[in-house]
Amino acid sequence: MLITAIWPIFALICLGFVLRRSGFPSAAFWPAAERLNYFVLFPALLFSSLAAAPVRDPQVLRLGGAALATILIASAAMALARRVRPSPAARFGPALQGVIRFNTYLGVAVLASMGASVGASGASALAAVYLAVAVPLVNVLSILALSGSGSGSGAGGRRGAVLLLRTIFRNPLILACLAGIAVALSGVGLPFGTGSFMKLLAQGSLPLGLLCVGAALQPEALRKDLPALAGVSLLRLLCMPALAVAVAALFGLETTSALVLVVFSAVPSAPTAYVLTRQLGGDGPYMAGIITGQTLLSVLTLPLVLWACGAV
Repeated sequence: MLITAIWPIFALICLGFVLRRSGFPSAAFWPAAERLNYFVLFPALLFSSLAAAPVRDPQVLRLGGAALATILIASAAMALARRVRPSPAARFGPALQGVIRFNTYLGVAVLASMGASVGASGASALAAVYLAVAVPLVNVLSILALSGSGSGSGAGGRRGAVLLLRTIFRNPLILACLAGIAVALSGVGLPFGTGSFMKLLAQGSLPLGLLCVGAALQPEALRKDLPALAGVSLLRLLCMPALAVAVAALFGLETTSALVLVVFSAVPSAPTAYVLTRQLGGDGPYMAGIITGQTLLSVLTLPLVLWACGAV
């Protein structure tokens, strides 16, 4: 049942890869599709999910705390490891992103595909809550990790600080989360058919997002740094979900909240990490290899993790 629920997701990723490599519909289509999804469709999904979320529910607050704890514990462990084995920011930044960042499209799609098992509406709202907490945090941590790359002087730090503020206040996902939480707290709901309009926009987000994930894969980036890529992938795809299970037990999360935490901890790193790495002068090929390798390996590890956690 688990394989049946998840394989269409990876089939869409594979289809996106094949379409991009075949030149269909055109090379210019994929960047435009990614921008449409990032700035319009996926924010609509987050907003509509959060606007109806029970944000005052103690279980929701515990999920937010568990998300913070999982990401911060992993980041602290990576920082300690860097003290033992020093590495430049250009390399440490991609490695940290490979451990703490997550593919939002894949995570939400997995939860949606398992809707019959976990309660589609509840999982969707909780996923939006997780993203509202985790997206700003991982962006801040990623920029801080990369901010010393490039020139290695104060200029890199200043550039990182400016990009940090710009990322927080101009990121459409963060803004959609804040707006959705505000509507949920106000209790006014979405009047005049606005909710239906947002849901119609949201319906196109996940299929298009998964196609774009496949289109962004770069298998040629796997030809070097194999030991480093394998190490980061092991931490992301197996150690992070194990940490999420422990944190979920510590915070006393109920089944659906725990599943949301584990799924977002088990999916591969986000393709947007490559863009951020390039912006701050990090090791772009290394980041591309991490994203590609993790996405390919997650075909095997994600069902294994969910089966081991008794998700189905």
